[in-house]
Amino acid sequence: MQTVMGIDVGGTFTDFVSYDPNTGRLKNWKNLTTPHDPVEGILQGLSDAGKLDQVGRVRLGTTIATNALLTRSGARVAYVTTAGFRDIPFIQRGDRRGHYDITWVKTKPLAKRRDCHEVAERLTAQGEVLVPLDEAQVRSLARTLKKDGVEAVAVCTLFSYIDPVHERRIRDILTEELGDIPVSISYDVLPKWKEYERASTTIADAYLKPIVERGFRRMKASLDSVGIGDKVRVIKSNGGESTIAVAVAAPVQMTLSGPTGAVVATRALSRLTGIENFVTFDMGGTSTDVSTVVKGLENVTTSFEIEWGVPIQVPMIDIHSIGAGGGSIAWIDKGGMLRVGPQSAGADPGPACYGRGGTKATVTDANVVLGRINPDNFLGGRIKLDADAAKAAVGRIADQLGMAVDEAAYAIVQIINNNMNGALRTVLRQRGLDPRDFTLVACGGAGPVHTCDLMQLAGIPRSLVPNFPGQFSAFGFIMTDARVDKHRTVQQTSKHFEPERMTRTMTELVAEAVGELRAQGHSSGIEVYRSIEARYLGQNHELEVTFPGDIFDRATTEDFWRRFHEEHQARFGFSIPGEVIETVNLKVIAVASTAKPKLPELPNAGREPAKPIGKRRVRYESGWIEVPVFDRAALRQGHKIVGPAVLEEDASVTILNPQQHLTVDRLGNLLVTA
Repeated sequence: MQTVMGIDVGGTFTDFVSYDPNTGRLKNWKNLTTPHDPVEGILQGLSDAGKLDQVGRVRLGTTIATNALLTRSGARVAYVTTAGFRDIPFIQRGDRRGHYDITWVKTKPLAKRRDCHEVAERLTAQGEVLVPLDEAQVRSLARTLKKDGVEAVAVCTLFSYIDPVHERRIRDILTEELGDIPVSISYDVLPKWKEYERASTTIADAYLKPIVERGFRRMKASLDSVGIGDKVRVIKSNGGESTIAVAVAAPVQMTLSGPTGAVVATRALSRLTGIENFVTFDMGGTSTDVSTVVKGLENVTTSFEIEWGVPIQVPMIDIHSIGAGGGSIAWIDKGGMLRVGPQSAGADPGPACYGRGGTKATVTDANVVLGRINPDNFLGGRIKLDADAAKAAVGRIADQLGMAVDEAAYAIVQIINNNMNGALRTVLRQRGLDPRDFTLVACGGAGPVHTCDLMQLAGIPRSLVPNFPGQFSAFGFIMTDARVDKHRTVQQTSKHFEPERMTRTMTELVAEAVGELRAQGHSSGIEVYRSIEARYLGQNHELEVTFPGDIFDRATTEDFWRRFHEEHQARFGFSIPGEVIETVNLKVIAVASTAKPKLPELPNAGREPAKPIGKRRVRYESGWIEVPVFDRAALRQGHKIVGPAVLEEDASVTILNPQQHLTVDRLGNLLVTA
């Protein structure tokens, strides 16, 4: 068996984890990201990987799509739709971000109105042809688009999710006339009802295609030069993997490629530790990503928005991100108040302590000033931090606030902690989840530095610092499976139900999902999960209920209606027996399981206590305290440490607060309790 490697390209660092199934060895390392060309940073990291001819598969989490959406640097998109509907992307929805804010301006779509075009065609709500497609008009439009210099086309016609006949013909004609200009059709991207959401998602797919295609073409050429181009698999937003060709064909599926790894790894951690409920806290250099694993399963959503009011409704792991990381910059606002982030120093120039030209105080600089980070042991000593530069940068903030330098540094840490606590509140309390039922997983290079503070702020009683937290997302990539999600709207009611139509559609979705996995080389071990989103007729939101197979006969259909009532009662506290139920969307998930690394267990410490390797002064709320410093690599199963203390490792450091207790479990995870 050959080595599996995970690579996570972040805003500040590029992380690597490799697993050799022959020796059971897990290796992890990281290097600074190269913003001008992320592939350069990947190649630099691969130079530390050893013999690349022993690598069998590389799983890559990339921010190519994410960055293009967030910075609005995608392609110029032409939007083509049914006559009379060109303004759908601009009308959007009837809600507002703030009901009483008269200064609020609606978010602009990813396509300009001058690039929105109509064609004569129309289907009825039953999928029947009301107005035939005017093919001559489509050909004329193609010539106009070519003259205008558009880079991609998004096609979204009325009721195409019922029958894509017109969309497919428009695509074929445009492809004939436009050559290499990519065309996305809504039936391939999101064959579901709700016109605006479908249009917005299709536009996003087209918006990304040229950017992603160029990025992956360069990336594959570079990776081919070191012999691993054909071994690369790309991580999708749903946590599964896909080939580069599939990623290029459906780039909107990579909207949240990178952050998914930590959630996948946490799901594996749940299985290994027996802890059912986790909240992930992934703090890197640029951002903090939080999510939940409840009863051993991650939450997958289709309610993601790149900006308020601009949805992308493909399935993705439900992750909430904020601009809070080690590189977040401290600044003084017009009112003289201290603020931190969301602006980040990134990898270039980076925090002042990196010595790469940065002069602004960041969270990392504050942690250096507070003694939390050892300047001589950053990344295991590979990078020497400039403590004087950090003190000078924080000192400039302190002078403006009239504070001592350590007071200003501690204030910076408190503010970023409060920002991150807000993110935790969003995924827990605001969703009806009790923080006391969860364990906080601290990952990302900066996560363990702040996790013990956040436990206290968020009311979470336990924290877990996993092995190699600084590369936890990359570790998740080597634990992931191949996954394909398929959705399709089929609206029927329990009063007028066509089981043959539902059977036909469910069978088609299963065949499509399994076929995509087999096309990517997964021929065995495929599991299929089916469900239906349904509601009481007249409701505005759907409830997802599992379905046992492809066949809708009398027995399976009646069982589904019964279980819908039961799950509605369990979820919302009431049900309405006898009320008409409406099916909305059929959902199919096909998963091809991949081999997982077997994590070694640590030897038992017995009665031997954990021995510190030294001491250093660390600033806590009560002031400076001289605390013991432990080398995490020397700890054994069963070791216990009472705070205050510092635990150092190559890519991170755990700061244990006074009166907190830490225990090392059999796998080497650090379990912290108040």
